[in-house]
Order: sequence, then C-alpha cells, then structure tokens
Amino acid sequence: MSTKAKRKTAVTMDQVAQHAGVSVMTVSRVMNNVPGVKKTTREVVMRAVKELGYSPNAAARSLARHGSGRVGLLYSNPSAGYLSEILVGALDEAQRSGALLVIEKCDLSLESEKAAIGRLVSGGVAGVILPAPHADSQPAIAELQDHGVIAVAVGTGRSRSDANVVRMDDFAAAADMTRHLLELGHRRIGFVKGAENQTVSMERLLGFEHEIRNTEPAATALIEPGNFTYRSGFEAAERLLSDPQPPTAIFASNDDMAAGVVAAAHRRGLDVPGDLSVAGFDDTHIATAVWPELTTVRQPVARMAEAALRIVLDESRSGRDRARDGKPVDRMLPHELIVRTSSGQVPVRN
Repeated sequence: MSTKAKRKTAVTMDQVAQHAGVSVMTVSRVMNNVPGVKKTTREVVMRAVKELGYSPNAAARSLARHGSGRVGLLYSNPSAGYLSEILVGALDEAQRSGALLVIEKCDLSLESEKAAIGRLVSGGVAGVILPAPHADSQPAIAELQDHGVIAVAVGTGRSRSDANVVRMDDFAAAADMTRHLLELGHRRIGFVKGAENQTVSMERLLGFEHEIRNTEPAATALIEPGNFTYRSGFEAAERLLSDPQPPTAIFASNDDMAAGVVAAAHRRGLDVPGDLSVAGFDDTHIATAVWPELTTVRQPVARMAEAALRIVLDESRSGRDRARDGKPVDRMLPHELIVRTSSGQVPVRN
C-alpha cells in the first residue's frame, strides 16, 4: 500500500474540521451536500479534504443521501430499568428512520464525559442524545456546541436555552402521586429524594411538598436523601421506619428506590400495603417485577428517547440547529398515574 493510500484511510472528519477551522458538523454537511452551508465555507472544507486526502466512508455517505445519519447517545445512569427504556426507544426509532445509533458509556467525571463526547464527534454523529444525568450537564452541552453538534437533553426537569429538550412535568407528576396517597388517608408520608445533580430530583420534591403543604387536615413530610439506586432506597426506608412515629406511606423518586423501600418493609415483617403503602416513579420493568407491584408514575421514557432521535434527524436534515441558531425545541410528553397493589388505605394503628 502506498504512503498516500495509508494517509487517506487514516484521516478522520475531525482532522478535516480542524484543518479547515470549522466544526465537524459543518464538514459532515458539506460532504453530504446538505443545503445551508455558505459557498466560501464549502470551498474551505473541500480544500482541506483535498489537501489531507480525506476519503469519506461510502456506506455513511449512502445513509446520508437517504436522509439518515449517525446519532450518538451518552449514558451512565445507575438505573438499569431507565437505561433499558431509553435504549429501546432510541433503537426502535433508529431502525424506523434508518439511522445509526452510536452508544458511548462514561462515568460522571468531566474528563470521562468529555472523552466520550470526543469519540462520538470523531465518529461523525449529527447530534447526541443526553439522558439524565447528562441532560443537566452544562459542560457536556457546551462541548457539543463547540463542535457544532446538535444536543438533545432527555428527562431534564426544565427547559434550556442552549439545547433541545424532551421532558415531562415532574412537578405535576409528583404532585399527582402525593395527592393519591393523601386521598387514601395518609398524613405521615416519607419521601426519598433523587440524586442532587439532576433537576428532576428537585422538581419531584417540590411537587411532593406542594401537596403536603396544601392539604387538610395537615400532613407531615419525612424526607430522606437518595441517589436513584436500589441500595439508597433501602437505606432511606430503614431510617424512615426506625422513626418513633414511622410514616404510613413512602414515596420514592424512582422505581429502583421504591423497590428498596419494599425490601426494607419486608425485612421488618411489615405488610405492603397493609402496614405501609409504597409508591415509585418511572414505571420501569422493576415496577412489576417486585411484589407487590408498584403504584408509580409512568414516565414515557422510551417515547422521550424516540422524540429525541427524531429531533436530531430533523435538525440535521434541515441543516439547522435551533438550539444554536434560534429557539430550541422544548417537547413535553404526558405522564400517567399507575395505581397497583403497593398502595392502600391508611392503616388503623392502636
């Protein structure tokens, strides 16, 4: 193989972008003949392509010509159920649209997150789906903006001016669940918070507290920290149930923690819901895998991932990133209260 041939196969789109002084997204648009790129910019990119001997992958070019592309997904969520729903939704939509989903795992450190984004960008993705907790990562979104790559935050608790968002109303959903428990007669209710680095954790807490404050007769809130893991839910329930006046119901901020609450109740010989009502959030697989099955909030996680992937494809095909050039997408999907057998009337205690 000649030196020239070796050089062509070694050159990446990221190198072309650096040589031309533009973003990887711009190079991708030029190579795929996407409209909206200035003539002068197109000439600069093509000159860099010629000088470096860049040869784009033929299969990737074919996908692009048929209106598809590469979409990245970054994940590190500790909840296997939540991640499973995200992947199901994204993969289903990728299959329907003919897109290629590129998945990168990282931990929550800035270095790991930046490295994972770098790999996705080097791979030529048109945009990146950021499920929680990355949906609230300002450094991640800024990094994608610097590369000219579309960002869609999934499951964040608020709209953003710098990224497209797909979410639900976590405040209203938590308020609905709290109201359900209050209507069953519970007036001493435990609440297990989610991870502090996620905006949804605060929104769910605020929704819970709003209903507690505004109910008659008065209710008492017993709040414990958690981090969306089964273990944190178990430990929070142990603390709540050790109180001299334990709650008659516990609302956990996700299903994994709610399953931990159920386990802690069983360990103490308590009947659920006879002695203690338990409620969760998300309606992931674990909600119906535990006994009794969990009363929970159904968050449309798979549909949110589907919508996120569609946003990336729509934006990339139009040659415009609204999060950068104008008002970003803020798509709100509805939640649903799912009542199962883990919640019941307040127990009569002597």
